[in-house]
Amino acid sequence: MNVSELARQLRIHPQKMLQILPEFGFDIGAKSIKVDDRVAAQIQKQWKQIKFILDKRERDEKEKEKEKEKELRKESGVTVSLPAILTVRELADRLGIPVNKLIVELMKNGILTNQNQNIDRDTATIIAEGLGFTVASEEGGPSSEVVNKHVTGLETAIAAGATLARPPVIVVMGHVDHGKTKLLDAIRSANVIATEAGGITQHIGAYQVVWINPKTKVKTPLTFIDTPGHEAFTVMRSRGAKVADIAVLVVAADDSVKPQTVEAINIIKAAKLPLVVAINKIDKAGADAQKVRSDLSQHNIISEDWSGDTPMVEISAKENKNIDKLLDTLLVVAEMQAENIKADPTRPAAGTVIEAHVDKGAGPVATILVQTGTLRLNDPLVVNGEIYGKVRALKNYRGEDIATAPPSTPVRILGFKIAPQVGDILDVGQSATAGNVDVRKKRSAQTGAENKSLNAPVESEEETHHTLNVIVKADTLGSLEAIIGSLEKLKNQEVNVKVVGKGLGNIIADDAALAETTKAIIFGFNVTTAPVAFEMIQKNNLDWRQHRIIYDLLDEVKLELEKLLVPELITTELGNVKILQIFRSDKKVIIAGGRVEKGKLFKDARARVKRAGEIIGLGKIAGLQSGKQAVDMVPEGSECGIQFEGKVQLEEGDVIEAYKEDKKEKKLVLS
Repeated sequence: MNVSELARQLRIHPQKMLQILPEFGFDIGAKSIKVDDRVAAQIQKQWKQIKFILDKRERDEKEKEKEKEKELRKESGVTVSLPAILTVRELADRLGIPVNKLIVELMKNGILTNQNQNIDRDTATIIAEGLGFTVASEEGGPSSEVVNKHVTGLETAIAAGATLARPPVIVVMGHVDHGKTKLLDAIRSANVIATEAGGITQHIGAYQVVWINPKTKVKTPLTFIDTPGHEAFTVMRSRGAKVADIAVLVVAADDSVKPQTVEAINIIKAAKLPLVVAINKIDKAGADAQKVRSDLSQHNIISEDWSGDTPMVEISAKENKNIDKLLDTLLVVAEMQAENIKADPTRPAAGTVIEAHVDKGAGPVATILVQTGTLRLNDPLVVNGEIYGKVRALKNYRGEDIATAPPSTPVRILGFKIAPQVGDILDVGQSATAGNVDVRKKRSAQTGAENKSLNAPVESEEETHHTLNVIVKADTLGSLEAIIGSLEKLKNQEVNVKVVGKGLGNIIADDAALAETTKAIIFGFNVTTAPVAFEMIQKNNLDWRQHRIIYDLLDEVKLELEKLLVPELITTELGNVKILQIFRSDKKVIIAGGRVEKGKLFKDARARVKRAGEIIGLGKIAGLQSGKQAVDMVPEGSECGIQFEGKVQLEEGDVIEAYKEDKKEKKLVLS
């Protein structure tokens, strides 16, 4: 086999391959052009292991280089000042690193974002200190002035007069399918899983339950926030909103720590939340709670059983085992944090938007976590200093109408003129100084911000060659955030996804018009299509898909990306023929005679022409003749006549290398 062909199959440069093979026992010569087929087969068989070692070595070298840079910054005392809120690009500029590298660092810490999105000082500090910078606080800043004002206002409102205990707010996080929703189902004794398509939580939800201690009979309310992934919770925190008091990390005993588990750990650490680990599925075969403890210890999450400070409770949400023990543990942690879990129920309500969408019948609807004060019917809805409407109805998580919502209550509100965004701050106490929101201007600004945020190019070290344009319409903001965050991960060196349009509510004529202009695929998630839009889609033969399960939507996008991949060309060497005589020569067709010196010659094979060992052109073997007979193949050692098509003028002594190329469809491998 040719060395170049082996290198092509292994996807490595031939020279680099020849340099590294001796290390692994394959010394075939630094200038070899051929390799024995049996040796080639052995190399191919062991290549996966060799590649693993090489990749690990490369990663280790990069980590060492990063550590050197980090230590150098520490020794030099490089200081960076950070405001309360700043964009990813602003942070990259302050740190003096490429924005794409900063985005990678954020992803390692569980933050899925782009260069125009805001992040809070806590998150920025973790990233900066992880890179060796010394961090100094900076008040204000042009990019954070408005957001910071209302975040600070919320913090002030929560702290002012916070003398009475409130229910603790607990966020439940963990890897997909590890049992977050089943755990909440067991806690509140209500089957919500049956209402969620495919058993996967589609929307962020908030629930309040009352835990009655079986021994003391004391009733304690607990508020739980359930997330469909980590994106929505990250968005809330990145906008400076502290919504939870305690985190529960759910880890399956039969699956242990997974990538999303690590993301959750980083998010919890960045938010500085007290942590309780629920080791779920201990009823399953293969469950190994000790392995979970060991794996978590690699991320500095040490169990109390191992002299650490993190409570870990082994549970089975499916069989309702040890749920009471988990709740008791949460109450103990809440008692330890009692000084921080207080509010003033007598003041006007203030809190954070944890979900928002446009309901077909009710209009804009939002779920608010009231963090201090009490929200009442007819209260003005003051969001970020502007009046968005007034409370027409309050509903608890069961959908029941309620008259008031005290601190730590998650409540769905009807009465908004326009839907707020996840992470926005509600503060009824600012109504005296707030002006009415300009609905048209706000809607236009939101659309512009979405387009800027989603479509601004992110610098990349390797250019992406093919882009899949998509338009996403979803029923809730939580779903939309989760879908967009997942789509941004679907890319490699050859393909990526570009969201050219997004929004809440049904697919409308504007979406169809945009799809026609941008050649985009329209994806609808739990929404319908307006009749006018449907007619446009049919008339213009637009690509349009409807989904109810996020993972089905993402799988379909992956399939579309695979269609954009350029097929891999596999070259097979056939044989070589030496030209002995030229019989006739036209512009593009030459009739010659030659001898097959190696392999076999086939009619219609592709051909390289070599002169003095150098390739001087390409062509095609259009015909073969042996004796006076036209043939399709000539074996090694035989003389034959050749009809060569190409721009090269053959000469006696030239060598023609015959080969064939086959196309192999690629599978999508994400970077």
